[in-house]
Amino acid sequence: MSEFGPYELLNCYANGVFPMSEGRDDPETFLVDPEFRGIIPLDRLKISKSLAKTVRSGRFEIRINTAFQNVVQSCAAPRTGHEETWINETIFDLYQRLHQLGHAHSVECWHDNELVGGLYGVSLRGAFFGESMFSHLSNASKTALVHLVGRLSAGGFVLLDTQFITDHLLSLGAIEISRDDYHRRLQQALNTEGDFFPAAFSDVEFRKSVRPS
Repeated sequence: MSEFGPYELLNCYANGVFPMSEGRDDPETFLVDPEFRGIIPLDRLKISKSLAKTVRSGRFEIRINTAFQNVVQSCAAPRTGHEETWINETIFDLYQRLHQLGHAHSVECWHDNELVGGLYGVSLRGAFFGESMFSHLSNASKTALVHLVGRLSAGGFVLLDTQFITDHLLSLGAIEISRDDYHRRLQQALNTEGDFFPAAFSDVEFRKSVRPS
């Protein structure tokens, strides 16, 4: 992977594989094409009453791409249940370069001018590949996900890839599909033009419309 650049990485995503490492201090990076894949159908995100209330309250200020590097670093930092990370230096650098090219984005939750949660991922035509999320305050990462889904839906995206399935993602509406099904959906997404910055979309206006589902 040391010879890989951002364009080679985008080609990997277009072919249904993504990079991982065994840990932050492991210099080796490998590509993964899981037998089963996690996705969140954009029309089936599960929003609890408490989460909807948090989103509508405006407790968190949503910012896009203002602290991408900090979001990735926070996702890679040890935390309860996530003592180890798959984000090593090679992967970290690749995503910074993808961000500079406009293909990697962060959705950030700020509270009292402090970054308290968020997520980041890669956009490629009509697909968004969610990479990781973090939360320092209750519901912060979930709020970022709600805003991400709203933005993707408004921008014409058709695939939100979560890579793997966790209980946390299942509670939010993620489903697991076969590799063959994933590759079919990916091809459809690559034939669709998504816009991560849809002109008519406003995070502030969107949060007012959020209801439990």
